[in-house]
Amino acid sequence: MNLKLVSTICPYCGCGCGINLVEKDGKVVGVEPWKRHPVNEGKLCPKGNFAHEFIHRNDRLTTPLIKKDGKFVPASWDEAISLVASKFKEINAQFGPESMACFASARVTNEENFVMQKFARVALRTPNIDHCARLCHGTSVAGLAKTLGSGAMTNTIKDIADAKLLFIIGTNTFEDHPLIGRRIVQAKERGAKIIVCDPRFNITAKQADIYVQHRSGTDVALLNAMMYTILTEGLEDKEFIKTRTKDFEAIKAEIMKCSPEWAEPITGVPADTIKKIARMYATSGASAILFSMGITQHACGTDNVVSVSNLALMCGMIGRPGTGINPLRGQNNVQGACDMGCLPNVVSGYQAVINDELRKKYAAAWGVPDLPNKVGLTIVEVMNAIDEGKIKSLYIMGENPMVSDPDINHVKHALQSVNFLVVQDIFMTETAELAHVVLPAASFAEKEGTFTSTERRVQLLKKVVSPPGEAKEDWEIICAIAKKMGVAGFDFKSAEEIFEEVRKVTPQYAGMTWERLRKPEALHWPCPATDHPGTPILHTVKFTHPDGLGIFFPVSFKPPAEVPDADYPLLLTTGRMIFHYHTGSMTRRSATLDNEVKTGFVEINPVDAKALGVKMGDKVKVVSRRGEIEISAKVTPNIMKGIIFIPFHFNECSANKLTNPVLDPFAKMPELKACAAKIIPIPKEDKKAAAAAVKVAPKIGGQ
Repeated sequence: MNLKLVSTICPYCGCGCGINLVEKDGKVVGVEPWKRHPVNEGKLCPKGNFAHEFIHRNDRLTTPLIKKDGKFVPASWDEAISLVASKFKEINAQFGPESMACFASARVTNEENFVMQKFARVALRTPNIDHCARLCHGTSVAGLAKTLGSGAMTNTIKDIADAKLLFIIGTNTFEDHPLIGRRIVQAKERGAKIIVCDPRFNITAKQADIYVQHRSGTDVALLNAMMYTILTEGLEDKEFIKTRTKDFEAIKAEIMKCSPEWAEPITGVPADTIKKIARMYATSGASAILFSMGITQHACGTDNVVSVSNLALMCGMIGRPGTGINPLRGQNNVQGACDMGCLPNVVSGYQAVINDELRKKYAAAWGVPDLPNKVGLTIVEVMNAIDEGKIKSLYIMGENPMVSDPDINHVKHALQSVNFLVVQDIFMTETAELAHVVLPAASFAEKEGTFTSTERRVQLLKKVVSPPGEAKEDWEIICAIAKKMGVAGFDFKSAEEIFEEVRKVTPQYAGMTWERLRKPEALHWPCPATDHPGTPILHTVKFTHPDGLGIFFPVSFKPPAEVPDADYPLLLTTGRMIFHYHTGSMTRRSATLDNEVKTGFVEINPVDAKALGVKMGDKVKVVSRRGEIEISAKVTPNIMKGIIFIPFHFNECSANKLTNPVLDPFAKMPELKACAAKIIPIPKEDKKAAAAAVKVAPKIGGQ
């Protein structure tokens, strides 16, 4: 038996765990934990343990496909690239650069994302480049950039274990980031107190010393009431506020309107509990905040993140071990995709496109006269612009908006309406099915490059096997299109060569080389010079604003855009689960993971279920103002009365057919975590008729 172990990085969540892929005869046949890796130290979650199972699936895309007369027909690379290049040039000439848009990907490498944003801005001359950070942590980037000057996790994963208190809000860490959950356990074993705030008594909440069950969308009210207690009891860090922050007086007037007694009926949390957790946070000596999409995916998501930051700044809980503000990124390279400039307002390194000096310096490095000097459209705005006839072509790399985006019915209408849709992926996803051209890409095991994890750790990904059939690495495909269009600057020969260009134009990555990244510890950005050790903890001496000070911003509570009413009496929230990942295109093709949870469900509190006449396992309709789905009921006291929960991984009962596309005004984040809904029981006779219809229904196509 000729087995080879290749050390690389897990392709799932943002933890950045090390794995060893087991290769035999040109195939990946298993996974072994990477015991020396500093993040996971030889431990893996279920997704990491079975990360090999989708790689060699027989439904991998292996050849370019062109849709003719409504059906996909295999094509050569030359035919496909020529068609894409000619259509892009034609649409650009006829409708202008701003009629075009590109979506990059949180799943592919830094190098591939860098090339995609370069392609958008140089080859297409469009400002419309975005990716799914818009749908998860766009508000983290916006909120923390306002207050701290940098929109990333301030401390490391390992540092979480050194906290004296962990304040966990809007993240089911033990399911979404299990190896960060391990650090929470270590902190608890060392005596740390755990506070978890969530509408669901989930597996993370069950580890808490204090569980705070608050209503979805009331985070600002809860946080402001905590700060009210801290101020009225004199628990703020006066010296830190004086020497390292500014505009503290600006928030005091707003905070003093928000007593715990005021917050109690809004949040559902007793005033005494709010006071208790405020005192604990302020006085522990080292309190760390962990949060994720439970507070970011709101129309007030930026406000939520600013409130978290206000709390940390007020208590001086930042810039030290065991403290910090830690947004936990959900996908393997969502941090990197942001770093690389796959956002409509910045190029790589968060350099603003509307800053003439920065933009022209960047353009000069690329050898072009200038770059688009306006902020482009975000993901949701692109879909709206297609409907308005403003966007005529869309190039999607490794994203599946037909499952991930809000208001799926609207997304489907937009993607079916756009003049020219190109999708580049490893499987025929729900989005790829709607494309005019589908381009087959390489998976994480079939390419080289770097991923940047949630803790800003930049790590090397290693090629283990070749892509199937004629599939190519994403950067190769993008460069081939650019060259066919006659655009200079895309003559890269390797991912490492692309990374060298990244270093030249991205200050945070300037001191990194592939040679330095070969060590298991890799490097945390910012790393401005080749002799710099990297920066595990941010803001130790000063913040990233020009004057080095953290900034307080007053935030007032605003309810969700949709609140329950007589027609839609429940509040729907969504989330992840441990066995599945994002839109399910990989985990639902992994037999072991798929066997654990086959489809979705809706969690309903027993009181609500009784009033509806719904029992465990009953089929129900969940309806919002945008659509409806049929799904099985899971009756559980772990969900707050008046709130329902649906995991968003399952296309056949897609939670995002229901969710609200209303946007946060600052980060353009859609409100995926709160919308008004109702449940309609499906009468038993309807269930029997449906079952009978399934039994007699003829088989169609390959079913």
